[in-house]
Amino acid sequence: MAVRERERERERERERERERERERERERERERVRERERECERERERVRERERERERERERERERERERERERERERRGGGSVRSRPTRNELL
Repeated sequence: MAVRERERERERERERERERERERERERERERVRERERECERERERVRERERERERERERERERERERERERERERRGGGSVRSRPTRNELL
């Protein structure tokens, strides 16, 4: 009788250990999922940063174009740089 009771207790302990191992495996899987989510978020942030940099570059290009347009307008009005104005001799 006591032998069977000890055997049942050992079997219950083995089952508890298997359950603990299953729980550890579930926790490892949850951690892998969390790590994949963190990596996805890092990648999304890299994409956002690249987009912000492209937008800054587009803005710099627009500003350069506006400056070129202002320079062309000054030249059309005759108020360009000293070099671009006709010299006195050229006017005579």
